[in-house]
Amino acid sequence: MQSSSVIIYTDGACSGNPGPGGYGIVMEIPGTNYKKEFSVGYQHTTNNRMELMAIVAALQKLKKEKLAVTIVTDSKYVENAVNKKWVFGWEKKGFKDKKNPDLWIAFLKEYRKHHIRIQWIKGHNQHPQNERCDQLAVIASKLPKDKQRIDKGFSPDKNQLL
Repeated sequence: MQSSSVIIYTDGACSGNPGPGGYGIVMEIPGTNYKKEFSVGYQHTTNNRMELMAIVAALQKLKKEKLAVTIVTDSKYVENAVNKKWVFGWEKKGFKDKKNPDLWIAFLKEYRKHHIRIQWIKGHNQHPQNERCDQLAVIASKLPKDKQRIDKGFSPDKNQLL
C-alpha cells in the first residue's frame, strides 16, 4: 500500500447467537482503485465477537504503521466501546467481568499502531461496502463446518469471560 490512509469496512454475522458465524472485510485506499475483500467463517461464536474480530483481522493485515485508518462499522458495541473510551477503562481493570477480552486486547495492540477513527453507520441501509461486508459475513457463516475455523476465544461455559 502506498497511501498513508485506508478505509476499512467490516461486518459480522451469526446464525443464532451463539452459533455459526463469520465476518466480512472490504479495504480501500482513498483516491486509488485499491480494493481487497476478506471473509472467514467460524463454527461457533457470537455476533459481537465477529464484529470485533473483523476489525482486528483487518488491522492485522496492514503492512505499515502510523496509517490514518477509518473503520466503518454497523456495530454499536464496537463504536461505543472505542469512541466513548470504555475499552480503555476496561483495560485498566484487566477486562474484569467483560466479554471478549482476548479480542479487545488484540484490538488495542493494533489500535496503538495507527491513527484510528471509528465511524458508525446504520446496517442494512444500502451502503454498498457495508452491504458487501454483510454478504461476505453471511456466506462465511454458512460454509460447511470443515471450511470454518474454531473460535478459540469463545467459551459458552464461561459466558466468554476468559
